Amino acid sequence: MNEEQRLASQQVNQPKPTNAKPEKDYSQYFERVITAPSLKDAKKRGKEEVKYHKDFNIDEEFLAMGNGRKFFIRTYGCQMNEHDSEVMAGIFMQLGYEPTDRIEEADVVLLNTCAIRENAENKVFGELGYLLKYKRQNPELLIGVCGCMSQEESVVNKILTTYQHVDMVFGTHNIHRLPHILKEAYMSKEMVIEVWSKEGDVIENLPKQRNGAIKAWVNIMYGCDKFCTYCIVPYTRGKERSRRPDEIIQEVRELAAQGYQEIMLLGQNVNAYGKDFGDIEYRLGDLMDELRKIDIPRIRFTTSHPRDFDDHLIEVLAKGGNLVEHIHLPVQSGSNDILKIMARKYTREHFLELVRKIKVAIPDVALTTDIIVGYPNETEEQFQETIDLYREVGFEMAFTYIYSPREGTPAAKMNDNVPQEVKKERLHRLNAVVEEFSAAALKQFEGQVVEVLVEGSSKKRDDVLAGYTRKNKLVNFDGPKELVGHLVKVKILEAKSYSLRGEFVEVVHRHGVEV
Repeated sequence: MNEEQRLASQQVNQPKPTNAKPEKDYSQYFERVITAPSLKDAKKRGKEEVKYHKDFNIDEEFLAMGNGRKFFIRTYGCQMNEHDSEVMAGIFMQLGYEPTDRIEEADVVLLNTCAIRENAENKVFGELGYLLKYKRQNPELLIGVCGCMSQEESVVNKILTTYQHVDMVFGTHNIHRLPHILKEAYMSKEMVIEVWSKEGDVIENLPKQRNGAIKAWVNIMYGCDKFCTYCIVPYTRGKERSRRPDEIIQEVRELAAQGYQEIMLLGQNVNAYGKDFGDIEYRLGDLMDELRKIDIPRIRFTTSHPRDFDDHLIEVLAKGGNLVEHIHLPVQSGSNDILKIMARKYTREHFLELVRKIKVAIPDVALTTDIIVGYPNETEEQFQETIDLYREVGFEMAFTYIYSPREGTPAAKMNDNVPQEVKKERLHRLNAVVEEFSAAALKQFEGQVVEVLVEGSSKKRDDVLAGYTRKNKLVNFDGPKELVGHLVKVKILEAKSYSLRGEFVEVVHRHGVEV
């Protein structure tokens, strides 16, 4: 045990302040506040009806809770987590809190966590140990853990025993309960734990404090029912449940009216959208067909599963317009044997046929993917099948990972029999192929004029602007700061290793009006 862990194991037992006197009966507010996650319950998939709540609002008694207080949220993981943090920030601000980017100024610190990789969890535990010094300096500071890690039974048990300076733990299904959880944390000397293991609810009208005014995330569905053997997400995010089309369409229309230039539709398995509807036949292709009629320049979606990528969706995407010609399509492995062990429920041949259909319908499509190397029992021959598939598809980029077991998943019980040095060597070889194809894809842009959505300054130079093409390629170019938030044309001068360098040509015109 290191020093931070030793200190973290010492409970800071200080009474928590409140701006309000205790009510006589809190049962209506604090129902299930000591509900801890259960892996057994999280594995279940019942046929209970999805409950749809359109009337979310914050009770008046909570509205002054944050007056004179500040909050800090640190987000780990995927776009879904980023969007969850936007929702929590929106709730905080309706409660009267102000945001801060300095932990030492915060009255509440939340870690919105990711459970998909062991390394992500280790970072969170390290941060919890680090936060103890702030708790010692300010015993009234509230520290909370939320997101996917909080849905794991083993994680909550570890927090209870080792990080007792944490004040509250709540799950991905409990975000709308944040005002109640905060009040209980202020009132109680004990750690507040509210994690629902099963949830079939969809909560509408949640407030959002969006990051920026150029690109926006829009949740269209929650959860996943695929149960790939390596993945913890079905247990941390629950069953698949879709938002109603009219709610999504209205949200996108409002974002268009506010001047947003790009929308990313989100779901753990986004193209399973609508499968859970019992009263209408309506899938992702139908939704995209309606959204393409809205006056917003770009619409994307992530993350898709090859099993649910149907012909109608391909037909709609081929209509183009504001539906961009970039598709992220995780394959994970090119070996049928490994795909079977992963429970991906498709074959190499099925995936290649899907790619063929997409390329026929959208000839200039940019395909990207996710790949895991070193899965239990993966042989050199099976790994080579993945390399061969990558070359055959011609992916333009990939997120690549070394397999690591996640406690509670079926794969964690398998014999992790590929040596670590072999995993690293395979990852190195795969990444060499990824870089080769990425460089070739970028090279093709030299001399072309492309449309770029300008997002701000380059990470390396403040005097250089940066933005992305429709195919999600990063472009850096010189230009005035007034171009930020606009769609512009840029001539590509040079392809770098991971980006493009160009020169500004002109602002894009849409419908005869300068953007």
